[in-house]
Amino acid sequence: MLHCNPIASPINLNEKLHSEDSSGKIDGSKYRKIVGNLLYLTHTHPDIIHVVSVVARFMQTPTKHHYEAVKRILRYVSGTTGYGIHYTKNEEFVLFGYFDSDWGGSSDDRRSTTGWVFSLGSGAVAWCSMKQLVTALLSTEAEYISITSAACEAVWLRRLLADMNEKQELPIIIRCDNSSAISIARNPTHHSRTKYIDT
Repeated sequence: MLHCNPIASPINLNEKLHSEDSSGKIDGSKYRKIVGNLLYLTHTHPDIIHVVSVVARFMQTPTKHHYEAVKRILRYVSGTTGYGIHYTKNEEFVLFGYFDSDWGGSSDDRRSTTGWVFSLGSGAVAWCSMKQLVTALLSTEAEYISITSAACEAVWLRRLLADMNEKQELPIIIRCDNSSAISIARNPTHHSRTKYIDT
């Protein structure tokens, strides 16, 4: 894949990967080695964290279809070797974050995926994409689970910065695109549609 044709996107949005794939089994050791290397690469390449976490779900019994998805990621990476996280001297050394979830995105068990990223000054310092441990019944629940995960990371980052004598004086802003999840976070009393969600 050293001299492959680069592509602009690491994932084909028109196809869903699932474990019940009839494209035929492949040698799992090669697949696992490539995915392991991609997982290592996600430490400096936050733009591939989601798609790598998706293909990592099929490490036990990969198929040809899964391997094609991995090759697509490699083609994307080959075209983005100049990409990176650039940290510049910045007056505003403020921690802020973004999070989102895809409700029922896994076609195997309908569990949602949580994703978040935190930036400090000019560059990202922490990011994550992981399948949620429970199946959310509502998109609001999936977002609320994501907000909880992001808030836990924000608390840890705040403590880490304080230990490094970079205490954050202002509240950490975490941006969300789901007004219902924001309402629940602001007023966690029991609501009729979400009364089964417990913290």
